[in-house]
Amino acid sequence: MASMTLTPTLTKLQNARAIIGHSPLSTQVFLGATPKPFQVGKRHLGMAFKDEARNAAEKGVDAAKQGADTAKKAVQEAKNETASAADEAMRKTKLMGDKVAGAAQDMAGKAKETAQEAWGSVKDTTQKMKDNVMGKAEESKEAIKDNVNRNMNNKN
Repeated sequence: MASMTLTPTLTKLQNARAIIGHSPLSTQVFLGATPKPFQVGKRHLGMAFKDEARNAAEKGVDAAKQGADTAKKAVQEAKNETASAADEAMRKTKLMGDKVAGAAQDMAGKAKETAQEAWGSVKDTTQKMKDNVMGKAEESKEAIKDNVNRNMNNKN
């Protein structure tokens, strides 16, 4: 008989979202209660929505400002890195230009020196040839004079 009265009670407890706990000494029943809606007047509800909207808008503005600051910092960092890279490239280009200019000056100096040496050699050779030719011409002139004088003396 006890089981017959227990069955409708268990069914009612299940519909009420109850939890039944058994232990060897006792049985415990925990009933779940559904929350009742909080009753707020229309005016209070409107103010609550307005406050909530204001808070959400402020959070959105703060997030936008933070995003803009972050973007600004990122742009500044990129600008600094680009300027640094450009400065480094300019420095390396100038260094290479200085090296090329130095090498060109060395080559020009060597070319000038070689040209001066060649010109000196040409002048020396020309002077030797002139001296040789003049010497031979003097000898020839003397020889011709001697021949003419001998021929004249022989005819006489």
